[in-house]
Amino acid sequence: MITSDRAAELFNDSLERCTAGDEFLDRFYELFLTSSREVAEKFRHTDFPKQKRMLKASLYMMILMAEGKSEIQKDLQRIAKRHSRADLDIRAELYSLWLDCLIQAAREFDPRFTPETEMAWRRIMAQGIAFMQSHY
Repeated sequence: MITSDRAAELFNDSLERCTAGDEFLDRFYELFLTSSREVAEKFRHTDFPKQKRMLKASLYMMILMAEGKSEIQKDLQRIAKRHSRADLDIRAELYSLWLDCLIQAAREFDPRFTPETEMAWRRIMAQGIAFMQSHY
């Protein structure tokens, strides 16, 4: 088991390598949109340049959340409300597809991706995903 600090460091370094170019987020959405019809339908009218900027920002928010930074709560609550049953209706099951596609893209774009790196991604994302699901 890796420590929280080590997970945050591994995740951050991997994310930096992945997002050095635009291709990582393009590949993630390619994987995610083809993962299910429901996902493809939910993104049918999406402004992808804006969506990719928001996703990149939210990935960095996950590090802050994992580190216990309380100032991120307001932003995460806004995002969770947007993804709730009352708005975008993002069901809990879709988050595991989302994470699997995100990790697959990271595996493809991070030349130093290891099993430990994957554990870090999963650990950092787990708290944020749990938060989103709890606000459904």
